[in-house]
Amino acid sequence: MKEDRIFLGKIEDKIKGASEKYMLTYSDFLDPHEHSAASNYIRGKGRFDVDIVFFGGYEDAERVIMFCLPDYISINDASNDVLKVIRVRTKEGGKALRHGDYLGSLTGLGVSRGKIGDILVNEDGADIIVSSEIVEFLMTNYAKAGRNYLSLSEHELSELKLPGNSRLTVKDTVASLRLDNIVSSAFGLSRAKAQEAIKRGIVFVNSLEQTKTDVQIDEGDKIVLRGKGKVLVKEIGNRTRKDRIFMEFERYV
Repeated sequence: MKEDRIFLGKIEDKIKGASEKYMLTYSDFLDPHEHSAASNYIRGKGRFDVDIVFFGGYEDAERVIMFCLPDYISINDASNDVLKVIRVRTKEGGKALRHGDYLGSLTGLGVSRGKIGDILVNEDGADIIVSSEIVEFLMTNYAKAGRNYLSLSEHELSELKLPGNSRLTVKDTVASLRLDNIVSSAFGLSRAKAQEAIKRGIVFVNSLEQTKTDVQIDEGDKIVLRGKGKVLVKEIGNRTRKDRIFMEFERYV
């Protein structure tokens, strides 16, 4: 697609800039499709003169930045400089806000989606990972989401409040290790619905977008279905008498 070609041109420019000028460069926040496209592009090109790391502020972040790192800069130093946490608290008496309420109010201020990382909603409000470039603007201008007035404070990544993800163990049997069978089993979908989701490009295996239904899955793979969550393929067991395969998944809910 034309959009992907333009996007990959920008990715290439970031890598070239870091290599030729021997300096840190980095992208905006990438969504899962962009992350997958950039990863595939990098794999296809082979070795580079700089280290390339995708990181969004914490392990398994959905939205990540591509960091191009010369050997004198660590990902820890780079990410702590580039990424900040805005802790948002709603004033007493306000209604509980959802992810979409925060995102809509931010984009309503004219903030680019590329400057906003994951929005981690909690019982007190939300921790929002953002580009350090917009921190001053937000601290001055971000005062309201919907009808709720907000209080803000700036924090480092080390102070990020991660949600306590619940994990559900799912045990099942599948006919084969094809991706459509695994998605159907792990997320409780019909096989037709699983195939539709894969073809729409909303299924990611180990952060790479997969649009082929017959891709083979291995133990330890992480599968994300946008809008439904994430599963870890915890165990691939023996075959049953009916020649089906025992499976155990860990589903994040």
